[in-house]
Amino acid sequence: MEQNQHQQRRVADQEFQKSLDQLQQILQDDSTQIEETPQSPSNHESDRQIAESSSIIDLDVWEDAVADIEQYLQQRGKS
Repeated sequence: MEQNQHQQRRVADQEFQKSLDQLQQILQDDSTQIEETPQSPSNHESDRQIAESSSIIDLDVWEDAVADIEQYLQQRGKS
């Protein structure tokens, strides 16, 4: 049974690392997009809508990351 627990821990660790890598890639992509976006005079309403939609997307990503971390910690605590 101990081997099974070891396998579960290894799988959980791999999933957690994969989630962290995905989060890091998303954050890097976001910062690159911000740097590459030229700042030009534009409609403030349009800017506000873009900011709101970006916040929603970012929030979804963070919620997914938190869920993955919580799942990892729960699995780790059970072992």
